[in-house]
Amino acid sequence: MPEALKETAAEKSADTTATQAPSAKLGKPRSLWSDAWHDLRRSPLFVISAILIFFLLVMAVFPGLFTGADPRYADLAHHYLQKPKWGNFFQEDWFGYDVQGRSIYARVVYGARASIMVAVVVTVLVTVLGTVVGMLAGYFGGWIDTLLSRVTDIFFGVPFILGAMVVLTSFEERHIWVVILALAFLGWTQIARVARGSVLTIKQADYVMAAKALGASTTRILLRHILPNAIAPVIVVATIALGGYISAEATLSFLGIGLAEPTVSWGVDISSGQEQLRNAGFVLLIPSVMVSITVLAFIMLGDAVRNALDPKLR
Repeated sequence: MPEALKETAAEKSADTTATQAPSAKLGKPRSLWSDAWHDLRRSPLFVISAILIFFLLVMAVFPGLFTGADPRYADLAHHYLQKPKWGNFFQEDWFGYDVQGRSIYARVVYGARASIMVAVVVTVLVTVLGTVVGMLAGYFGGWIDTLLSRVTDIFFGVPFILGAMVVLTSFEERHIWVVILALAFLGWTQIARVARGSVLTIKQADYVMAAKALGASTTRILLRHILPNAIAPVIVVATIALGGYISAEATLSFLGIGLAEPTVSWGVDISSGQEQLRNAGFVLLIPSVMVSITVLAFIMLGDAVRNALDPKLR
């Protein structure tokens, strides 16, 4: 009888172990980034925006894959303000021709490079600068925090477009890097505030206190403990802001202060097409639609990333 009881107990123990093993495997903790990626892959908002952005990036890097036409070639005699031929997909005359007889479709394809390049480079610069300023202010506190916060407030008080106009008008030649540096010079303040607030919360965490107690250097604490845990809200703000920099470049070019001929960009085409709005509205509307689609794609991506990284929104 005792032997039978032992066998029964052993069988129950084996069944319990077999039942608990899968649950333990399923309950394995995941990092914030793996958890966010798990949610992003199942988000329709992320999938749609990622497909659009991938298409736009390929068009910006490899415009020759989409058209063989020269965006600067003008033929006034044959192509002056010719209307679009919507049935000629991906052909030179698909979107019609502008006032100088240039293919609007070719200019839309090649214009993506300048517009997206400005936005991406500006976003990288403001993210790096804003994160460094915010981390230093939030971690050290005291007079360093006061000084950096007041400098941030001064820049934050300058209207973004107006300040960019003032900076750009001081340059005789406004090529693409001048526009990039002008936008980056004024656009880092929001990310600095977000990074500072995130660091103020994280520096009180137990793992940061433990690293200090073990004698870790300030650089190691900032790079190995503070930055990886404070970067999530910064990425969200930077992703959403990227679309804003595309519209800012288009706005400045429309006002005649940003990029100018012979640079091919959507903002330049919007500026040159404003005079034909009544008799040939497609010259203005087509590059405007491209700007709107691109800005919308990056805003959608930013919303999807925010939803994935913020536990309160899950």
